Amino acid sequence: MSQKIIIDTDPGIGDAVALAVALADPNLDVLGLTATAGVVSGDHASRNVQAIVERLDPPKWPRLGSSSEEWPCNEEASGTKVELVTQLNGLTGLGDYDFQIADLHHRRASAKLMVDIVRANPHAVTLLTLGPLTNVEIAMERAPDFLDLLKGMVCLGGSVAAGGDVTAAAEFNIYANPQAARNVLRSPATKTLVPLDISNRLVLTYDQFARMSAGGESPACRLLTELLPFSFRAHHQHLGLEGVPLREIMALASISQSRLFEPSSMAIDVETNGELTCGMTVFDRRGTRRWKENIDVLLDVDIHGVMDYFRRIILGSD
Repeated sequence: MSQKIIIDTDPGIGDAVALAVALADPNLDVLGLTATAGVVSGDHASRNVQAIVERLDPPKWPRLGSSSEEWPCNEEASGTKVELVTQLNGLTGLGDYDFQIADLHHRRASAKLMVDIVRANPHAVTLLTLGPLTNVEIAMERAPDFLDLLKGMVCLGGSVAAGGDVTAAAEFNIYANPQAARNVLRSPATKTLVPLDISNRLVLTYDQFARMSAGGESPACRLLTELLPFSFRAHHQHLGLEGVPLREIMALASISQSRLFEPSSMAIDVETNGELTCGMTVFDRRGTRRWKENIDVLLDVDIHGVMDYFRRIILGSD
């Protein structure tokens, strides 16, 4: 039986790739795609989500949630940090992909849609967050029982020992709205974190991409051939990387292919005020721990298994 999920997303090329895989994965029943501000503004994220779904045209369309939040939510974010995110994803978030969409007449706020779906499917839906946790915090305020009604929540973000990406200490999704991250991650709910320590390990090389592009005619594969060339160029030019990290695929695979992962129970908090450490995820790793464990963290994974999963879905052979 397929797993019911909601994906909260701020596309972003990486998120777009994950949405393409999720909508093609027979193990997943994507009930909703909710937009949030992050890589782009909430309005741009909403348009990108709609554009991706229209381009893929899956047999079953998920319900779409929109956002009007602006980036950055973190008022301390500097132009330099925002600039790097834009350089890696383009001004619209989807590189140089030119899309045309029709404006929706009846837009549903992302947080409200999350609550509606979860209340209609109590204890049956897993929430996957690929961007900042703004919408989750709003859903918690709107419905205090929201997290309790989830089957579970998987959050892409943070770092245990790998340092940060947007700053020396902080990962982008947490840094973008650290107060929301703190409120969500410290909550007494069933949740799993996919940090940079593991998400950065899954890297698509250009040779792998070229072989997949030549061998696939699925809608997901066609979308990747339109989006990823920009990402390869940007990662080479701005970060000196000869490949594209598939962080969002790692998070998605942790739900669809959970057998490939080994979780560790840990205690987490988020720094919200530090001049150098704002947005840093802090874990109690002392020999005698003083904090109560409140989250599962994925640090061990079968990398080859995850890449095989990605390849199978993209080529339409799963």
